[in-house]
This record gives sequence, structure tokens and C-alpha cells, in this order.
Amino acid sequence: MTSGGGQRVLVTGAAGQIGTELVLALREKYPAEDVVAMYRSTPLAPEVADGGPSAVGDVTDAEGFARIVEEHDIGTVYHLAAILSATGESNPVVCFDVNMGGLLNVLELARERDLRVFSPSSIAVFGPDVPSEAPQDSVLHPTTMYGMTKVAGELLADYYAQAQGVDVRGLRYPGLISWRTPPGGGTTDYAVAIFHSAVQGQPYTCFVRADTRLPMMYMDDAIRATLDIMDAPAERLTCPASYNLAAVSFRADELAAEIASRVPGFEVHYVPDQRQAIADSWPDAVVDTVARDDWGWEHEFGLEEIVADMLENLSREQQLETA
Repeated sequence: MTSGGGQRVLVTGAAGQIGTELVLALREKYPAEDVVAMYRSTPLAPEVADGGPSAVGDVTDAEGFARIVEEHDIGTVYHLAAILSATGESNPVVCFDVNMGGLLNVLELARERDLRVFSPSSIAVFGPDVPSEAPQDSVLHPTTMYGMTKVAGELLADYYAQAQGVDVRGLRYPGLISWRTPPGGGTTDYAVAIFHSAVQGQPYTCFVRADTRLPMMYMDDAIRATLDIMDAPAERLTCPASYNLAAVSFRADELAAEIASRVPGFEVHYVPDQRQAIADSWPDAVVDTVARDDWGWEHEFGLEEIVADMLENLSREQQLETA
């Protein structure tokens, strides 16, 4: 399973949107007892808590994190614990401390114990000077603290890979859409919250303009990409810590129209708030040709497939809750 370190996998931020689904996917791929879900305060989803081992810890506590890695014989860390974009703007100092301090602790322990690391990046690395379709080798001038920590995180990962020999890999996730967990404080989370309103029969107040176009991806594709890059031969990877990753791009009103075509009478009102400025600083789309060429990345879910699957799963969950 791993190269160096122990024989088990640790997922930090396992109570979050990506972490919840990644833990479940890893437990399908490996023995469930070999995948440890680490969280700080937000409770794990029941299926994660009941399906395998877990640990309470904080990645900013270097000694405590090291104890968890040692006690659980960890060989690979999927480091997802982070403060997201909109939340980070409300408390930038905490965002910096968690995102940079936590990553440094993970990478330093990886150097000491020969761990493999997955450290995700984000479209938040881009700034307003990037082309509307951002290439792999874009100039990175983000306007948010979250984006700055992701740029610095990519550089830190590159340093530990080149100077310290750590096998660290990462993807620039676009906005992610998932039915399993509620929105988590990101600027693209309108594309999750809108579905919850639709299945509840309520209008949705959208915090970005109708014409806001952003890169998006269904969680199933994001999880598959995460597993694929960690399985890819190292010699194939030309930018291992910072791959652009793309699936679909759509406007907020295009998403609303697709939902309304399946949920008659659904209404959306657009009331942009401070998150609009963040969205405006990001590209409309990203070019992920390098990922497709290097390790064969291909997405499966387009807009229609995303909407159909989200509505089906959220409607089922709502029926179970009210039964």
C-alpha cells in the first residue's frame, strides 16, 4: 500500500466534504481497518465513524500528530484539514496558521518517517490576472488568504519533494459538488446549497451573480482523481504537487435552470455578497491537458449527470429523514 513508513492510511480533515467521501473510497480499496479517519472537533459522519478506526487530533499540534501517525503505523497521509476560502477571509490569521502550520507539520513528519503525502491545492491559487481559461503554468496572484496558503503550500510541497525526497502529490480542485455532506465554507458552495433548497421545495438565495461561471466537479470524479494520482508512477508526473484538474464549467443560472427542469417551480434569487469578489478573481475554467497526458485523467460527470445524481440522492436522504 505504501512506500516507506507504516502500512496504513491516515486522512486528516476526515469530517469534511472531501474527507468523508475519501475515507469511504479508501475503505473500499483497502481493508477498512487500515484507513484511519482523523478529525478535530466536527463529528465524523456515522458511516465513517462506524466503518473503521478514527483518531481525534489537530494537525497544528506537531507532537500530537506525530503520536497518531506512530500509534496507527501510518505510511500515507491524505492531508485534507484546512480552512476554506470564505471562512478564511473572516479569520485570515487562523486560516494561515491551520493551512500552513498544519501542512508544514505533515511534510516534516513525512521527511522523518518516509511517509507518502497527498496535499490538495485549489483553483483559489489563481487571481484576477489569469486568463479566463487558466493554463497549467499560470501566474499565481490570489486575492484571498486561502489562495495564498494554497500557493505557498504548492511551493512547500515542491521543496520537500525536491530537497527532502518526500513523495508528495496534489491537485488543484475546482468547486466540488457532493450530496453526502453540507457546504463547508467555500465560495463555490452555492452549487451544493442550491440542491438542498430544491429538494426541500424552497427557493434558493444565491450569494453570487447569475452570470458567475466557475470550474466545478462532481465529488465522485474528484475522489477518483485523488486515488489515481496517488497510484500513478512517479516518473510520469511532471508537476506532482499542483496539477490543474477540470471537469465542467457553468454559470450559476445554468445550474439553476438544469435543476428547475427537473424540479418544476424551483426559483433562485441572486443576492451577491462578499463571496462574489472571490468568485470574480477566479478563472471561468482551467486547462488540465497536462493531467490528462501525464496520468490519463478523464472526468465522467457533466452538468446533466451531476444534477440528476444530486437530486436523486438528496431526495432519498430527505425521505429517510422524514420517514
